[in-house]
Amino acid sequence: MTDTQVAAKAPGGIRVGVQKVGTFLSGMIMPNIAAFIAWGLITALFIPDGWLGSNSPIEAWRWADSAVLGGGAGSDGTEYTGLVGPIINYLLPLLIAFTGGNMVFGHRGGVVGAVAAFGVIIGAEGTVMFLGAMIAGPLGAWILKQVEKLWDGKIKAGFEMLVNNFSAGFVAFFTALAAFFWLAPVMKWLTDVLGAAVGWLVDTGLIPLASIIVEPAKVLFLNNAINHGVFTPIGSEQSQEFGRSLLFLVEANPGPGAGLLLAIAVFGVGAARATAPGAWIIQFLGGIHEVYFPYVLAKPILIISLIAGGATGVLTNVIFGSGLVAPASPGSIFAVLIQTAPGSHFGVILSVLLSAAVTFLISALFLLGSRKRDLAAEAAGSDGFASAVARTQANKGKSSATLSGLAGAGAAGGTATLTAPAHTIERVVFACDAGMGSSAMGASVLRNKFKAAGIEGVNVTNKAIAALDGSADLVVTQQQLTDRARQREQSAVHVSVDNFMNSPKYDEIVQMLLVQQSADETKAEHGEPTDEGAGFVATPTPATDAPATRAEARAAAAAVDSGAAESDGVLTQGSVRIHAGSVSRDEAIREAADILESAGAVTGKYYDAMLTREQTVSTFMGNELAIPHGTNDAKDAVLASALTVVRYDGGVDWDGDKVTFVVGIAGRGDEHLGLLQNVALLFSDEEQVEQLKRAETPEELYTLLKTVNEG
Repeated sequence: MTDTQVAAKAPGGIRVGVQKVGTFLSGMIMPNIAAFIAWGLITALFIPDGWLGSNSPIEAWRWADSAVLGGGAGSDGTEYTGLVGPIINYLLPLLIAFTGGNMVFGHRGGVVGAVAAFGVIIGAEGTVMFLGAMIAGPLGAWILKQVEKLWDGKIKAGFEMLVNNFSAGFVAFFTALAAFFWLAPVMKWLTDVLGAAVGWLVDTGLIPLASIIVEPAKVLFLNNAINHGVFTPIGSEQSQEFGRSLLFLVEANPGPGAGLLLAIAVFGVGAARATAPGAWIIQFLGGIHEVYFPYVLAKPILIISLIAGGATGVLTNVIFGSGLVAPASPGSIFAVLIQTAPGSHFGVILSVLLSAAVTFLISALFLLGSRKRDLAAEAAGSDGFASAVARTQANKGKSSATLSGLAGAGAAGGTATLTAPAHTIERVVFACDAGMGSSAMGASVLRNKFKAAGIEGVNVTNKAIAALDGSADLVVTQQQLTDRARQREQSAVHVSVDNFMNSPKYDEIVQMLLVQQSADETKAEHGEPTDEGAGFVATPTPATDAPATRAEARAAAAAVDSGAAESDGVLTQGSVRIHAGSVSRDEAIREAADILESAGAVTGKYYDAMLTREQTVSTFMGNELAIPHGTNDAKDAVLASALTVVRYDGGVDWDGDKVTFVVGIAGRGDEHLGLLQNVALLFSDEEQVEQLKRAETPEELYTLLKTVNEG
C-alpha cells in the first residue's frame, strides 16, 4: 500500500475535529503571547523569590518589590496585588476572551466576549480563568451573532449604529450575568479537577507519562488542544502560586526534536540526512518544532524515541523542582532560557540536554537497524521523505513556509516529488471549496504554462470540490483540501499546492506532461496506438467532459474570449482603491465585502461567508495577492458578479503571509471568470505586479487592470 493510500484511509475525521478545536484555542492564545511573556518577566523579577523580590539578596532593589507589587518583605500575601496578580487574573483572560470573540464576530464580538468573560472571572475569583475566558469569549460573540441575524437587513438606513450598539450592550449585559452565576461555578470546578489531576500526576511522579500523548499529538498538529487548553492555564496558575511550572516544558521542550534531528544528520540517508542540519537550526534555535515532523512521518518508529526523550525531560524537571514562569513561545532554547524561573536554570538546562541525549541514542539505534533497507530504498528511487513533508503540511491544514522550504531542499537534493501515473493525463481539474475564485485563477496560471510549453491534448478546468464527478485524471487542490478531493476523485492523481499562483508543483506537472507527450509521439512514430487527447482547451469555466474535437476546443476558447469581453463591467473604477497604511486580514475582508455590497453585488451576509471561507482554507494566492470570497453555501447572498481591488501599501498580515493586493470576488454563474483569468495571469508575473505597485492613483491602477481585462 502506498503512502497516499494510507493517508486516504487514515481515520482523519477525529484528527481533523481535534485539530480544529486546537487551532481555535491556539488562535486565542498565540496573538497574546507577548502579554504572557511580559507577565513572565514581571513574575521572574518581582515575586518574593524572584531576581529582585523581597527575598532577593540584591538589597538595593528592595524598592522595586514595594513599588511594583504593592507590598514589601514580610507582608501578608499582598506581594501579588500589584502587577503580577491583576495581569494573570484579569488582563490575560480578557485578552484571550476578546481575541476569541473577535474570531467569531469581529470587533464587536470581541467586546461582548470580553464583558462576558469578566463575569466568569469575577464569579470564580481566586482561580485563573483562562478556560472560562476561552468559553465565555467566543460564546458571547456567537450569541450576539445569532441575535443580530433576527433583524439582519431589516433596519432602516441611519439606525444601524443605534441598533448595533444597543444589541451588543444588552447581549453583553445578559451574558456577563449568566457567566457570573452559572458558568463561573462550573469552570471553577473544572479547573480544580484538572489542576488536582495534574497535581496528582506530579506528586506521584507520573507526569512524564504525558509525553505518550503529547509527542504523537505534536506530529499530527493536535497538541494545541492539550497545550493551550490545559497546560497553559494550569501552568500559569501554578506559576502565580509557586513562581514556576514544569507544565510549560511538557510540550515546548526543544530537546527531543533536537536529538532526533542530530541522529538523522549522523545516521540518516538521502534527503532526510541532507536537510536535518538546517532543520536542527530552525527547530532548536528558532523554535519551529514542526520542521522535524516529516522525519517522524517518514519513519514512524522514531516516535518512540521522542516519547522517551520527552518523558526524560519532564522527569528531570520533577526531580529538580524546576520550571518556567510563563509559556515559551516559540519553543526555542532562547525562549526557554528567558522564561526559566530563578533558581531553575540547572534543572531546565539539564532537562533539555538529557531529553536530547535520550532521543538521539534511541533514534540512532532505529536508524542503524534500518540503514541497509533505507539505502536500498533510496537506490530504488523511493522518496518517503518528500511524501512525508506533503503529509505533514496536510496534517497542519495550512501552508507553511518552513515545510515548503524543507520540501524544496529535499527536491534540490535530487529526489523527485511528482511521478507520472500509469494512465495518460487528459483532464486536469483545479478544485477549491466554492470553485469560483482561487481554483479559477490557478487553472489560468497552469493553462498559460501549458501553452508556453507547447503541451496539447490536456483540458484544464476548475470546479468546486462538491462538483468532482470521478472524470478527472489529475486534481490540484490547496493542501488542506486534498483529503476531501481525494474522497471524490479516488482514481485521479492528486497534487497539493501551498498556493494557486506560483506553486513549484506547476513546473513538475508541466515536466510530467512533457514526458507523457514525448512518449505518445514516440508511439505514433512506430505506429503504436496512443491515448492522445483531443486538444488543449483554454476555458476557465467548469466542465465535466473534454471537447471531443479540435473544432469544439476552438469554439470553447472563443466562448471564453467572448465571456471575458462581456465581463468588463464586473470591475469598475469605483471598486479600485489604494491605502497607504495597513489593516488586519479581517478588516481587509470587511472592506472588500462593503465595496461589493455598495455595488449591489452581495447582501450583508456575504461577509460572514467570506470569513467562513477563510477559516476553512486561506485565500492567499502568492505574489502578495489574496482573493477573499464566500463559500459555496453563500450563493444566495450573491446578487450579481463583481470584483474589487484594494492595494494596501503597508501590507496585510494574511495568516503569516504578506498581502499587498486584496481582490474581493462575488460570482454569479460564470460571468466573472473571464476577468479573473486575466487577473491570475497578471499576478503570476512579478514584473507586472511591481508595475501595479507603482501606480500612484486608483485611476492609474484601474487603467492597468482594465488594460489586462481588455487584452
